[in-house]
Amino acid sequence: MNTARDRAIAASLLLSIIGSVGFMVAYAKQMSTQWEGFALACVFAGFMLAALGWSRWIIPHEKVVDLRDTYPQPLEERAGMVDWWEHGVANVTRRTWLTRMLYAALGVFGIAALFPVGSLGPEPDDALFHTRWKRGDRLQRADGSLVKAGDLNEEAAVTVFPEGSIGDSQSMAILVKLPDGLVKDAPQGYIVYSKMCTHAGCPVALYRSIDHRLVCPCHQSAFDVTNNASVVSGPADHPLPRLPIEIASDGYLRATGDFPEPVGPGFWEHS
Repeated sequence: MNTARDRAIAASLLLSIIGSVGFMVAYAKQMSTQWEGFALACVFAGFMLAALGWSRWIIPHEKVVDLRDTYPQPLEERAGMVDWWEHGVANVTRRTWLTRMLYAALGVFGIAALFPVGSLGPEPDDALFHTRWKRGDRLQRADGSLVKAGDLNEEAAVTVFPEGSIGDSQSMAILVKLPDGLVKDAPQGYIVYSKMCTHAGCPVALYRSIDHRLVCPCHQSAFDVTNNASVVSGPADHPLPRLPIEIASDGYLRATGDFPEPVGPGFWEHS
């Protein structure tokens, strides 16, 4: 026969089920974290109240004196032990519907716990260590035009991307036209560095032609363009990676590969 205490435990388990369903709905609809937190609070509050009620009202409470047994026990004591055991088991298991409700609450909560797994996303693999630059890519300006050898005046600088990847921040680079011969391995004075600052990842947007410096406006790190973008001043702790380029037979500037090391802040080995 159902009692008020049984119904109170059932209400607590129902609260937990509703909280689990609410969490799944809030997560699936990308609602605020406050709603998700409220739903989880209902889940754990329901389990806590159900556990307290179960322990106080269903599990029998009695003092037991564990006497030293004598063997063999008299037959009447054996019968008494069997009756006591059967009565205790019946007292705990007679509320089958509550047990099933408990299993249902645990099952729904288990399903809800699987939802955040979807936020883990794909494994990063080595994506952080490479950009979209590859051998043969032509240098493309932000307006979509391709860069030819005679396009830039001396000491000019322009932002470039791999052809077809305009806007990709990780691949963004800055092309500088130095006086021919100032850097021996710069074809006709053209040299390209990553535009992502090695301090905090800000775009190195300023070129100071008077001393051939690239300057990050965020924290004033300065890099020497003529010396493999070595750090001259500021908080950056290592140079900007240099993109290997060539001037193809058709006159276009092309990359001969990716940056030789990861761009941006040195999470991989630098402190």
